Amino acid sequence: MPRSHHIADRMRLLDASGIRKVFDLAAQLENPINLSIGQPDFDVPDAAKAEAVAAIRRGFNKYTQTQGAADLREAIAAACAREFGWSDDRAYLVTCGVSGALVLAFLTLVDPGDEVILLDPYFVMYKHLVNLAGGTPVLVDTYGGFAPDPAAIESAITDRTRMLVVNSPCNPTGRVYSADELRAVADVAARHDLLVISDEIYEFFCYDEPFASMASLYDNTLLMRGFSKSYAMTGWRLGWCTGPAPVIEKMTMLQQYSFVCAPSMAQAAGAAAMTCDMSGHVAAYKRKRDMVYDALAEPFGLIRPGGAFYAFVPAPGGQATEFVTRAIANNVLIIPGNVFSEQDTHFRISYATTDEKLAEGLDVLVQLAS
Repeated sequence: MPRSHHIADRMRLLDASGIRKVFDLAAQLENPINLSIGQPDFDVPDAAKAEAVAAIRRGFNKYTQTQGAADLREAIAAACAREFGWSDDRAYLVTCGVSGALVLAFLTLVDPGDEVILLDPYFVMYKHLVNLAGGTPVLVDTYGGFAPDPAAIESAITDRTRMLVVNSPCNPTGRVYSADELRAVADVAARHDLLVISDEIYEFFCYDEPFASMASLYDNTLLMRGFSKSYAMTGWRLGWCTGPAPVIEKMTMLQQYSFVCAPSMAQAAGAAAMTCDMSGHVAAYKRKRDMVYDALAEPFGLIRPGGAFYAFVPAPGGQATEFVTRAIANNVLIIPGNVFSEQDTHFRISYATTDEKLAEGLDVLVQLAS
């Protein structure tokens, strides 16, 4: 390889996302039953689309402030005031999706050698971003019921621990943490003065109990939310975060030298989206969750997922990759558990698809398990 084509050593710690590999595979198959990608099957609300078009036509096409357009930040602050009772003097940063917020946070907060505690299974991006920043991912096993174990978290803390990442509702398991579970984790974090990143991208999708936010229980929380899942704006790349002012300040500075700002017309649409009632879509996804559980609980031993739009299903014989290979051979796209975990005993399905496609895919999976 020519010296000019040398790839930085940090890239050796990354590999192509297993989800993206399946996504690419789907493009090569004829009419696959795609239960792999976490992308809502409903469309962006009309009010948001109309506002984006209007923003483009009135010339709102230039850079916004790095921290985000004032109208959107004011709408976010108002929503947080209603939910948390916060005053309006907090700092908010509008980001290029929650993924963008995560990139900014890890690069801002993690030094080489720092340890970051992740709950296994975990969203695929977390581990790779820790590695990219030069840190060390420390995995805490949650298999069994996928609940956060405060004692296990505390035993993983060392003098190199920098922070803890919490994701509820969780991708890939669909687990929703109760207020009591989060409070117990917050107590551990407080004893060790740990920052908690709370990834709440799926906060709308809670089916059996009220949503509880770590940010309502623990001040030292970097809260991240977005528009991709709640409002189906996956391609619009829009999210936001808030938390300790010194952290938000440095993340904003890093955004200035990286993403610059979130897309301006998407920001205009985001403020409009926040006025839309999405409860009908949430109810539809609860019905889809029930379809998945009713079909897979007995043949697979599935634990009922409480939120998001995923199920993390035990694979027959504990061999997820082998089962996924068979499913794909039968035109059903699912993701092996080792994409999200140090184990490969489960597979993830996304039920963000039509009821008809979901029913068809579930039938195939049940047949493969028999």
